[in-house]
Amino acid sequence: MANPKKKHEKNLAGAFYCTDPDDDGGEGCIACNVCYSGAPEFFAEDDHGNAYVKKQPSTAKEIELCQEQIDACPVNSIGKDG
Repeated sequence: MANPKKKHEKNLAGAFYCTDPDDDGGEGCIACNVCYSGAPEFFAEDDHGNAYVKKQPSTAKEIELCQEQIDACPVNSIGKDG
């Protein structure tokens, strides 16, 4: 489960977030590119390849797509508040 206390500083405020790569709980982003290649409208990579949320989903279809990225993340570094 993504640590909501270790959110990437570039995340756009909202329900979905990516964790900082330095999350010492072992669930930080590893720059695998799954989310930002699977949903590039919502996820982006920083200068080090680590993911962050650049746009929050607003429709049911968009939320479903972002949820798919949570499910696909190999280290559980994507989370959703609420």
